[in-house]
Amino acid sequence: MNRRPGIAIERWTPLSRAASAMTAALVAILAMAPLFLGANAIDRLTTLFIYVLLGTMWNALAGYGGLVSVGQQAFFGIGAYAAIRLSHAGIAVYPALILGGLLAGLFSLLLSSFALRLRGGEFAIGMWVVAELCHLLVNLDGLVQGETGTSLIALDAIAPGHRRDDTYWLALAAMVTLLALVFALLRGRLGGSIQAIRDNEEAAASLGVRVLAAKRIIFIIAGTGCGMAGALWLASSITFQPQAYFGVQWTAYMIFMALVGGLGTFEGPILGAVLFFAIELLFGASGIWYLVGLGAAALIFALFLPRGLWGTVEDRFDLRLLPLGYTVRIAAAAEPTAERER
Repeated sequence: MNRRPGIAIERWTPLSRAASAMTAALVAILAMAPLFLGANAIDRLTTLFIYVLLGTMWNALAGYGGLVSVGQQAFFGIGAYAAIRLSHAGIAVYPALILGGLLAGLFSLLLSSFALRLRGGEFAIGMWVVAELCHLLVNLDGLVQGETGTSLIALDAIAPGHRRDDTYWLALAAMVTLLALVFALLRGRLGGSIQAIRDNEEAAASLGVRVLAAKRIIFIIAGTGCGMAGALWLASSITFQPQAYFGVQWTAYMIFMALVGGLGTFEGPILGAVLFFAIELLFGASGIWYLVGLGAAALIFALFLPRGLWGTVEDRFDLRLLPLGYTVRIAAAAEPTAERER
């Protein structure tokens, strides 16, 4: 019996099925975490969820869409500021937090008509200018009291234990929902369009890709995710100071997580967020040297591991955990032949 090679194209592999099942199990365990973990662990997990959300949103924008922004802190700050304003207007605190993130997404929709006409460095710097402008305008609000800031006072009416658990569950739900949305979009036609635009915008347009519409969708999702992260950070810290929320360090953290984890991979920013969280936990009290260390680490990865941790693993071991793309398998197909007489 002779064998000839056959080609099989598949999206779901045994590994991706196992990884998906483990992911679902992990989410279920995390949903029950407040029942068996202490207050300190819940607070830290909430912070980690926010970091995962930030890293994934910047990666969706830049790693998949090719839109490198240094102004995503604009949406982070607007999400928190909108939640403060809505709560002050009488809306219940947790609905106000959710609406704050959604209003940041609405702002990104309005901004997209202008921002997405910029390219390359113009887009990056333009977004930073927008963030600084938002910072200045928020400072003019009498409720905020300039750089003195204000607090989400409505949270004080909720018992600390209930507040901690509710914020944790909201952070988990926001992270899972937005990551699932990005995952679903990347699996569809939009994912192919976005990556084609990233590689060559003119060529993508010549093939019929609606460039502006595709870029707008990913821009709005990233803005909404960053806005929700800002609202969640406000729920964790209660206080709101414009300089802290509109600071460029937030985008620097996003870039670090995406770059170190693996830019343009789905799993990479999640791994980068875990690494960033661990570094902050161990060395965050070191002051300016902590920031210097982050910058040096990002530079080292850019020079020696340009694909990041997960990107390098994917390339070296041909490992694909989640079924985002298609896998080509070369199989041996059996072909019977007549026996030779001896």
